[in-house]
Amino acid sequence: MPYLFAIAAIGLWSSLALLATRLNHLPPFLVLGVALLLGGLLSLPKYRHWHPKRSILQMGVFGIFGYHFALFMAYRHAPAVEANLLNYLWPLLIVLLSPLYLAGFHLNRNHILGGVLGFSGAATVILGGNDASFNPDHGLGYVLGIAAAIIWARYSLLTRRSGDFSSATVGLFCLLAGVLALVCHGLFETTPDLNQQDLITMALLGLGPMGISFYCWDAAMKRGDPRTIGALSYFTPLLSTGLLILFGDAPLSSNVVIAVALISGGAVLGTLKIKAKTNKADPQKSPA
Repeated sequence: MPYLFAIAAIGLWSSLALLATRLNHLPPFLVLGVALLLGGLLSLPKYRHWHPKRSILQMGVFGIFGYHFALFMAYRHAPAVEANLLNYLWPLLIVLLSPLYLAGFHLNRNHILGGVLGFSGAATVILGGNDASFNPDHGLGYVLGIAAAIIWARYSLLTRRSGDFSSATVGLFCLLAGVLALVCHGLFETTPDLNQQDLITMALLGLGPMGISFYCWDAAMKRGDPRTIGALSYFTPLLSTGLLILFGDAPLSSNVVIAVALISGGAVLGTLKIKAKTNKADPQKSPA
């Protein structure tokens, strides 16, 4: 069941790029603020289950808002391809950091190799046919992209470690993060006129990839193996690219086929368990 929640979140996140391309003409913090507020409103029927503990709120709001803030600012200071590639270190970081944040979780070579294969597949999808070259002048953007990956991986693991709160509390995280995003909009951006199609697309964004997905992700991280979920998460950029191809926003290329093999292989490898070697005593040499 937890992996169904993870797959649901990954599936919803895969629609983020498609919806976002329809809103490229709007200020990003305005879109983020409206979408997060809509996503947070989904939890209002269960507001009695919100966990108002200060440490929980700080963790959740910093995780959701901090991640998106770092990512959006990375896009401002570095090309989107490179920033997005660094951002997609977060599935690998979830796998590698699990033993540091969660007691009883250890890494084996399958987890590490699966994570590396998954990241290679994600890099193949994101880079595509782009001639991406890391430029020192974009250093701040690169740092922010890595920071976004660390923040999301940390948030994901902390929801598991601090799992004594209802997933409905994620709605409160989204509401507070949405308010902060709108404050950033007021500080950094100019409010444009919105048409009906803009409002519909932002509603879909808030209900799906920036709403229900967060609740599913929280449930998955609390109940499932974060190492397996991290391996599965590399399907996000692949599915996202697939939707863009399906709707004519991106061409089908050999890179997608290669990425399918790498990500699928990494996901399978990351879920395989290594059998422990057992030393059987030789009955002829057993002590008398």
